[in-house]
Amino acid sequence: MATSVRHTTLTLPAAPLGPDNPLPALHATDDPHRVELGPDARLPADMARRIGYAPLRSILPTRMRDGYGRDLRSTDVDALVLENDRLRATVLPGLGGRVYSLHHKPTGRELLYRNPVLQPAAFALNGAWFSGGIEWNIGATGHTTLSCAPLHAARVPAPDGGEMLRLWEWERLRDLPFQVDLWLPDGSDFLHVGVRIRNPHPRTVPVYWWSNTAVPEDEGSRVLAPADEAWHLDYARTLRRVTVPDSEGCDRSYPLRSEYPADYFYAVPDGARGWIASLGADGRGLVQTSTDALRGRKLFLWGAGWAGRRWQQWLTAPGTGGYAEIQAGLARTQLEHVPLEAGGEFAWLEAYGPLAADAATVHGADWGAARTEVETRLSAALPRADVDAAFAAWRPYADHEPKESLATGSGWGALEVARAGLTLPGTPFVADTLGAEQQPWLTLLTTGDLPAADPLPGPALVAPGWRELLESAAPGPATDYHLGLAQWHAGDRAQAVRSWERALARRAGCLPLYCLAVAESAAGEPARAADRYAQACEEAARAASEEGPRARAWQAVLPALAREAVPALVAAGRTEAAAQLLAGLRRTGPADGRLQLLTAQVLLAQGQPAAAREIFDAGFEIAALREGDEALGDTWYAIAERLVAAGGPVTEAVRAAARAGHPLPERYDYRMRP
Repeated sequence: MATSVRHTTLTLPAAPLGPDNPLPALHATDDPHRVELGPDARLPADMARRIGYAPLRSILPTRMRDGYGRDLRSTDVDALVLENDRLRATVLPGLGGRVYSLHHKPTGRELLYRNPVLQPAAFALNGAWFSGGIEWNIGATGHTTLSCAPLHAARVPAPDGGEMLRLWEWERLRDLPFQVDLWLPDGSDFLHVGVRIRNPHPRTVPVYWWSNTAVPEDEGSRVLAPADEAWHLDYARTLRRVTVPDSEGCDRSYPLRSEYPADYFYAVPDGARGWIASLGADGRGLVQTSTDALRGRKLFLWGAGWAGRRWQQWLTAPGTGGYAEIQAGLARTQLEHVPLEAGGEFAWLEAYGPLAADAATVHGADWGAARTEVETRLSAALPRADVDAAFAAWRPYADHEPKESLATGSGWGALEVARAGLTLPGTPFVADTLGAEQQPWLTLLTTGDLPAADPLPGPALVAPGWRELLESAAPGPATDYHLGLAQWHAGDRAQAVRSWERALARRAGCLPLYCLAVAESAAGEPARAADRYAQACEEAARAASEEGPRARAWQAVLPALAREAVPALVAAGRTEAAAQLLAGLRRTGPADGRLQLLTAQVLLAQGQPAAAREIFDAGFEIAALREGDEALGDTWYAIAERLVAAGGPVTEAVRAAARAGHPLPERYDYRMRP
């Protein structure tokens, strides 16, 4: 039975994603994985170069996805099922092409961690992400901006004569098309995945890819990979090289033997077969392997401490078992980006399937023997030569045109094809996928000018080709505003400020004021930033009070703007203005928890710690709390210190007394480091 592909519908408790943040994402990425090199990091030369290569300045042109809440409701989710006589894989094309489930029929085992709910959380580069399954991370260090976005999907012929499921999309951070082909050869216990990333530009582009697999964990779960050392990174952000599996007196290959969340990037020897496995106490579990282009292997563990348990509760349903992540990437670590030359491509094949090994050997004290046992079993189940042969067989099929569309992604790829006249065999970005978001840019492409109306909250384009079109377009409020975004994205900050000032002179309103506020803040001018934020809020309130469809677009801007304006006003000592801004907002959506925290912070800045404490005592939660965000704990302890000090100085003795007398409640404790 070769692969068959069919539609199905999953009914799951899910929190709606809500609208994207209406403001342009100008801020530098707050990456919890940014790194300081420890004295014992011992990085290879190519790895050291790539760690500093082409970091993101922001997530432009994408926008933040932070409009979701935590109200789960029964939801029908479109799914595609690939099946042969051994395996059944369930894929969610509308949610980043996530492989939600991989079921092994002969044993009745689910090989992946299958999350029983779809609860977005702020782990992706642009916010919304959910845990579980196999995800395809492309773009830059972190979870992809496509985590909760639709991909194109279609049937294509598979190398063995069956059917293959193709997923493809245009990744906007690096401006690259990619595809993921999934199939199950007749009689195979392994899901085959062919991946291709192409660079159609006349310039070298930085590339990032990590395939991320969530696997069930329990006390007996062990993760194995072909390495004796790894680079360890935790939320203290120090990278150091450690031995595997024992480090600091603990066997870190058992995820629940560590206390705090951490990454282990395995130092797989050059020429060794790439694989990683997670096996339970019975020696059974999942193994992933690939052709040699995918050289990196990683374990992410939550650990057994409160931090990991708290976050896993946040991401899933009560009473659900935990998970760890086993990953594979183009580079040794997720801190690196790999250059892809003009007109070039990266391509490889991955395989995912069950593995049964001798439990006593896998869990024995001899790490070398445990690894050899897994390698021997993997070689018997799927020889390395067979993976290479499957890759060679797939390569001609990567260009086969889809024969039946199964799902539709965005229109951004079609817009790029129209702009550059690209030919991309196998991944058609067709004109009928162009939608309302692309229409202003089609106008620029066909007429040389953006529509003359003032800029509204919405998508932007910042790649070099679009910047050139904006530079040659007739000046106007929208053109100057968008040109500023493209210049900011390119690092031309002085030019961006000049463009936004021109847009403001043309009465473009709130959006260039917001951009100028961010620019002033980045330049270390808190008073001027506060002025700009206050003016932007006034303009947004005025636009939102008008009648008609344009007013509705601005009504979502005010709370998003307030979440940034309030801290800026407080930093400039304008606490009364911050309090008035918060008091004037309607609090009806999932962002209310963030506004509650801001209110407490303003009260604290006004010398009212008791009133600030009342907000915490009443209880609130922030649906879009960022990974590694310590604002809740920091604010709680700052309040406690002022209460203990009773108006006096906050000394070390006061700080210690506050921590002893006012321990952080569990509901607010999301700390991921000691």
